[in-house]
Amino acid sequence: MISISGAKAHVNSHSASANKKFALTVKVEPDGETIHLEGRPAWAMQQLINAGQRGCTPITHPGPRWSDYTFKLRKLGFVIETEYESHGGPFAGAHGIYHLRTKVRVVPDVAVAA
Repeated sequence: MISISGAKAHVNSHSASANKKFALTVKVEPDGETIHLEGRPAWAMQQLINAGQRGCTPITHPGPRWSDYTFKLRKLGFVIETEYESHGGPFAGAHGIYHLRTKVRVVPDVAVAA
């Protein structure tokens, strides 16, 4: 099993739930590896899975470093396509839409040895 973690975030000591890191384990289908993700890469993978063919953008799924999350996931072998789309408004420009092209299945409740 492969495991990856994002950078450690500042934790508010007054909140017990803030101490729990987001984690997700996925299996690459049909016969691939089981990969355990933690932190922002895990969060990004969950967003990509939930978005399906629509994909994710920093506008529809706000996150401070989408390019970093997809970079880390791509390093693990996940195929994530970036499509660029123009947007208007006072800060007109273009933004990426990220599409997960690797077929994965979420593996529930997998214990990972430290």
